[in-house]
Amino acid sequence: MTLTPEQIEKVEKTIRESLRRKFSTYRPETNNMPFHFRLLGRDRMALFSFIHSLNTTFGTSIFEPVAETLAGLRFSFAKRQYTVGDTISQQAQLEIQNIINELSLGIREPNKIEEIERIRKVATSGKINRLKTVKVDLFIKDQAGKIYLFDIKTAKPNISDFKDFKRTLLEWVGIYLSKNPNAEVNSYIAIPYNPYQPKPYERWTLKGMLDLNNELMIAQEFWDFLGGKGAYEELLNCFERVGIEQRQEIDEYFSKFR
Repeated sequence: MTLTPEQIEKVEKTIRESLRRKFSTYRPETNNMPFHFRLLGRDRMALFSFIHSLNTTFGTSIFEPVAETLAGLRFSFAKRQYTVGDTISQQAQLEIQNIINELSLGIREPNKIEEIERIRKVATSGKINRLKTVKVDLFIKDQAGKIYLFDIKTAKPNISDFKDFKRTLLEWVGIYLSKNPNAEVNSYIAIPYNPYQPKPYERWTLKGMLDLNNELMIAQEFWDFLGGKGAYEELLNCFERVGIEQRQEIDEYFSKFR
C-alpha cells in the first residue's frame, strides 16, 4: 500500500505546520558567545541552536503529529498525547514488579503476550489505586477494536533506561485493562529511525528486557505499521519535499539573526 496524493498532501501539511509552529515558539539561546559569533556568524549559531532544540523536541513537535496523521489515514482512531487512564489495581502493580524482577534476574525470557495475560488476570482484583493521569505518545485503535499504545523514543535511548521503559509499557497495559479488562491491547517502544543505517539497529542489547517481536518497532517497521507498506519511503520523500519548499522561508527566518 502506498499513500494517495491526497494522503501525501495531508502528511506534508502536518510536517509544514509542525515546523512553522516550532519557528513561532522558538527563542534562540541568549548566551554571549563572541568568538563563535565572530567566526561563524550569529545566523549560523542561531541555526545550530535551533537544530539542537529541534532534535530535543523532534518527538513531540514533529514525529507525534506526523504519526497521528499517518495512522489516522489507515486506522479507525489515532490520537497523540492520549489519556489512557488514571487507575490500576494493586494486584496488577505487584504482578508487574514480579515480571520486572524475573527479567532482571534472567529467570525467563521476555514474552509480552504471556505478560499481558498475567496482568489481565489481576487487572480488576482487590484495591484499585488512583494515579496521576497517564498519557501515551500515540494511541491507535484498529477496525477490529485492538488497541496499540506507543512510547515514541529518541533514536538512541540509553540502554540503562530500558528497565524503566519496560515498566512503563506494562503499567500502560495494567491501567487500560483496569477499565477495559477484555480489551486486546499491546504497548510498544517506537524508535522513528535507525541511526546506525545501513547497519541494523543493535536490537540484541535490548533482548533481556523487551520482547523484540511484540514490544519494539524501529524505523521502517514503525512507519509502515502506521501507514501501510511503503509508508516509510513515502514519508522520507514528504520530508524532503517540504524541506525544499520551505528552504527560502527557513533562510529568511535565520537571516534576521545576522
